[in-house]
Formats: sequence, C-alpha cells, structure tokens
Amino acid sequence: MEQLKKELFITHLFDAPRELVFRAWTDPEQLIHWYAPDGCTIEFKTIDVREGGTFHSCIHDPIHGDCWIKGVYQEVVFPERLVFSMVLTNEHGYSVESTDAGKPADWPKETITTVTFTAIKNQTKLSVHQTVPEEDAKQTGAYQSWIKMFNRLNIILTGSEND
Repeated sequence: MEQLKKELFITHLFDAPRELVFRAWTDPEQLIHWYAPDGCTIEFKTIDVREGGTFHSCIHDPIHGDCWIKGVYQEVVFPERLVFSMVLTNEHGYSVESTDAGKPADWPKETITTVTFTAIKNQTKLSVHQTVPEEDAKQTGAYQSWIKMFNRLNIILTGSEND
C-alpha cells in the first residue's frame, strides 16, 4: 500500500503589510522581478489575475533550459488568498510529460497552489501549500527556490538589501 507523501507547505514572514505582499503576487510588473529562482528570469506570455483568469509563463534557466507552465486562478480574494492550478506545458501551451520538464516521473499532472496572506501588525505571514510531495520539491530544487524568491521579494518590498 502506497504511503501518502507529505505535501509542500512553506510559511514566510514579510516585513510589509499584506496588501503590498498580495499585490506583489498579482501585479505582473512586480512578479517579473522576484517570481523566478536565482539566476533565472520569468516571462508571462499571458496573465489575467482574476477568478477564472489564466496565465502562461516560462522560467528561463540558463542551466536547465526553459520551463513553461500554464494555469487557472481559481480564487482571488484581495488581500487574503490566491488559489491557482499549474500544469507543465510547452511554449504553445500544450501539456508535456513531467520528465520532459525535468521533474520526477510521478510529478502530478496538475498541481494546486494555495497562498494565504495573514496580517500580523505591519507584517504579513505568507503560507504556501502546493499539491506536490515535499520530498520531490526538495530534490528538484523547487522548495529552495520558493525560499530564495521570498527573500528577494522581502528585499523588494522593504527597499533594503542586507547582503
């Protein structure tokens, strides 16, 4: 009997009000500055952040190549919650096998990402739940990429860099 794998769950505390953090997740002009792993860039072929809206994006990685994803925004509740699907695709938006995109063979065809924004005085506790096995996310570098992207976003939001 297959044992259920623990799904990815990450929390991060931002030094900014939740309205600002939420906008950074929904404004394409802000997303392009932080929503990609270190050394990579992101391109949005399309993005329509509203309930039922879609996106088609590509992470350009100089080492591993391009990773195209499309998805649907299932919930957009300002400034509290975002829920969106993610499917691995090619440049034309057609689904591809997980191994073709550099993921494990058992990577889900579709993942759901739920982002919750909780106000704590002038800070925001961000919680990300993704329907991907945490172990796989750590092995592929996805887990570490989230942490680095959150650190970059915090720097952008606060306007200070401490490194």
